[in-house]
Amino acid sequence: MATFLDTIKQRAKADKKTIVLPESMDRRTFEAAETILKEDIANIIIIGTDEEVKQNSEGLDISKATIINPFTYEKTEEYLNLFVELRKNKGLTYEEAKKTALSDYMYYACLMVKAGDADGVVSGACHSTANTLRPSLQIVKTKPGVKLVSAFFLMVVPDCEYGSDGVFIFADSGLEQNPDPEKLAAIAQCSAESFELLVEKPAYVAMLSHSTKGSAKHADVDKVVEATRIVKENAPHLNVDGELQLDAAIVPSVGESKAPDSTVAGKANVLVFPDLDAGNIGYKLVQRLAKAEAYGPVTQGIAMPINDLSRGCSADDIVGVVAITCVQAQAK
Repeated sequence: MATFLDTIKQRAKADKKTIVLPESMDRRTFEAAETILKEDIANIIIIGTDEEVKQNSEGLDISKATIINPFTYEKTEEYLNLFVELRKNKGLTYEEAKKTALSDYMYYACLMVKAGDADGVVSGACHSTANTLRPSLQIVKTKPGVKLVSAFFLMVVPDCEYGSDGVFIFADSGLEQNPDPEKLAAIAQCSAESFELLVEKPAYVAMLSHSTKGSAKHADVDKVVEATRIVKENAPHLNVDGELQLDAAIVPSVGESKAPDSTVAGKANVLVFPDLDAGNIGYKLVQRLAKAEAYGPVTQGIAMPINDLSRGCSADDIVGVVAITCVQAQAK
């Protein structure tokens, strides 16, 4: 039986995209690239010097990858001028642009995407989320009409009858520390769109809390109630409800008893956590205790798909995130 990731890979293969992997200093990049190229999931560009590539790819077949050495590549000058143009209001000089792009390949990768020479970037195996997102926000910028960039994990839980056959989006689990009601509402709307794009099923969005429908009183609960109201106002077509406790959100019998009038309780597949602590702890608990596959943090709200990796990721995780990035790029 085809797994969720098999389906994503098939969709990626149907309309192949070009994804940049800037972390040529990490062997997992090359292990992932070998698999991606062998399975024909995407065209791969790896940024690195000859020494970096040779040292970290030993014994792996990456012959079908495009290797770009930023120090010698013919379009580097064009990218640097683009960088200066994009950041001229911030006073970026050519020398600063050159130093930044050649010492931090993530900047170079984002310039390639901005110039139209690639469709997306996957990075973060050996860099922090900030190192991945700062260049993307400076160069690629946010999608028109989107209020903020957020991050989710696509969770695939084995032998699970909840969610969409065990598939969930957990948001925000990687980026937005303590969102106010407006931000929480924006995260919910983006996450519903991401779910429907990637899973191709209707999203049922639960705004999570330690309270269900007024069972507890606290300012933290009020925030979730207000966020739910904003989502319903901004996106009346969306299946969204809150505030809901986790069991009321996903377990039909509990949803029926705690929130009998809810259209979401008992069948949620998009779980919106009240803050980053809850979201990050939640996804790691499910990943480790339920042995779930966790793909992400996948970003949403950037004008082109640029995705982060957990620094504990495996080469297989990178393959999965590249396939997801391709599907996001197809939707552009």
